[in-house]
Amino acid sequence: MTTEAAEGHAPPTAAATAVDIPATVARLRRSFASGRTRDVDWRKRQLEALERLVTENEPAIAAALEQDLGRKPFEAWLADIASTAGEAADAAKNVGKWTKRKHRRLEFSQLPGRGWIEYEPYGTVLIIGAWNFPFALTLGPAVGAIAAGNTVVLKPSEVSPASSALMADLVPKYLDGDAIVVIEGDGAVSQELIAQGFDRLCFTGGTEIGRKVYESAASQLTPVTLELGGKSPVIVAADADVAVAAKRIAWTKLINSGQICIAPDYVLADAKIRDELVTKIGEAVASFEAGNSGGKRIVNERHFGRLTAALAATSGRVAIGGGSDAATIEIQPTVVVDPALDEPLMTDEIFGPILPIVTVQSLDEAIDFVNSRPKPLAAYLFTKSKDVRERVIKEVSAGGMLVNHLLFQFSTTKLPFGGVGPSGMGAYHGKFGFEEFSHRKSVLTKPTRPDLSAMIYPPYTEKAWKLARKLF
Repeated sequence: MTTEAAEGHAPPTAAATAVDIPATVARLRRSFASGRTRDVDWRKRQLEALERLVTENEPAIAAALEQDLGRKPFEAWLADIASTAGEAADAAKNVGKWTKRKHRRLEFSQLPGRGWIEYEPYGTVLIIGAWNFPFALTLGPAVGAIAAGNTVVLKPSEVSPASSALMADLVPKYLDGDAIVVIEGDGAVSQELIAQGFDRLCFTGGTEIGRKVYESAASQLTPVTLELGGKSPVIVAADADVAVAAKRIAWTKLINSGQICIAPDYVLADAKIRDELVTKIGEAVASFEAGNSGGKRIVNERHFGRLTAALAATSGRVAIGGGSDAATIEIQPTVVVDPALDEPLMTDEIFGPILPIVTVQSLDEAIDFVNSRPKPLAAYLFTKSKDVRERVIKEVSAGGMLVNHLLFQFSTTKLPFGGVGPSGMGAYHGKFGFEEFSHRKSVLTKPTRPDLSAMIYPPYTEKAWKLARKLF
C-alpha cells in the first residue's frame, strides 16, 4: 500500500486548514472521559449508522472512486462498500458479546480468588487511511475502534480527494460528531495529528512511510497498528489447476489497476507449467478487458512514471501488454517473464497492472526464493496437493496466506488481517479488530477473610517456607 506521505502532496482543502487539531482532539478526549462511548448501546448504534453510511450512499461513493481511481461501479461496491458494510454489521451484531469479561481458571496457589480479562477502550484513536481503497481502509479499521468504545479521528488520504471530501461530508451526518470526526489534509496534517499523542494509532500505507509513522508515534509512546505492504508472491506448483489459477491471478491483478497491497506482486511458476500459465493469463486478460479499449488507470502521474520507468528498465520478456498512455495515465495489463531479480520490478512493490513471472525448477526453489526476501503481507499458492499445501503453509512466513485463490483473506470477519515484519504489525477484522483497539486489562480479586496469606507474612519461619514451596 501507499499513502499520502508517499506522494507529491495535494494542497490541503480549505476545511482541513481551518481545523484546530489540538482543540478537536481535546474535545474528543472530553467525550471519552464522559463515558458515553463505553456504553454498548452507543457502540451498536454507531456501527449500525456506519453500515447505513456506506449502503445508503453507494452511488456517491462509486462516483468518488471513479473520479479518484477510475474504479468501475462493481469494483467500488465489492471492495469498498460491501466489505465495510459487512464489517460494521458483524460488529454491531456481536459487540455486546465481545465486551463481556472473560473469566479465567486460576491456579491452586491463587485460590481463593477470581480472575478475568476486562476489555477497556484505549481512549482516543487516530486512523490514517490509504488512497487505494479509501473507504475500506479508513472506515474498516474504524469499526474495530468504535466497537472497542474509543473516540476516533479519521484521516483519509488526500491522494483520493473526492473520496476524502465525501467521507468528511458523510461522517458527521451519520455518526456522533463529538466522538468520531474526519480531519482532511496532507502528510503535514498527519504529522501534527500524531504529535497530539493519541492512545492508539492505526496507519495503512507503504513500508517506508510506516517506519516514519512508527518513529513519530514512538516519541509519544503511542501504540501502533501498521498495515503495510511488500511484494506478495504467488507460487504456482506443477500440479496446479493452471486454467483456474490464470483466471484468478489475472482478475486480481486487474482490480483497481493492481493498486492493492495484497495483489499478486510476482508469480513463481514451475517450469513445467510456466508457458501454459502465461498463455492462459493472456487469454483471461483478453476476456476480462474485452470491453476496454484503453489501459488500466493509474492513480496519478507520479505512480504512472514510476511504473513505466520500471517497465522500460526490465530485461525480461514482455509476453503480454507493455503499452502505456501518458495523456490518460493508463498502462496496459502487462506480464513480464523472467525479469532480472535486481531490477525495480523485482525489488520494489509494483502497485500497478504489471505482473512479473519468474521460472522456478522446483517447490524447494520457490520456497527458498520467498524466504530470502522480506516477509510479505500475503502469500498465495495454487496446488492440488495437500502435501504441497501443508509444506508451504508451514515453511513460508507471511502476514496471511490463501490457497487456490487471492484477496479473499481480506474480506472475512472470521480471520485476522495483518502483516508480519516489514509488512506490518497488529491485525484487525471482526472480533480481532475489537481486540486490537481494546486494552486487555487483567483483573484479580481476593477475599480478605479468611486471611490465608498469613503464611507468607514475615517473620519467615522454616515451617512457613516449606508450606509455601508446596503451594507455589
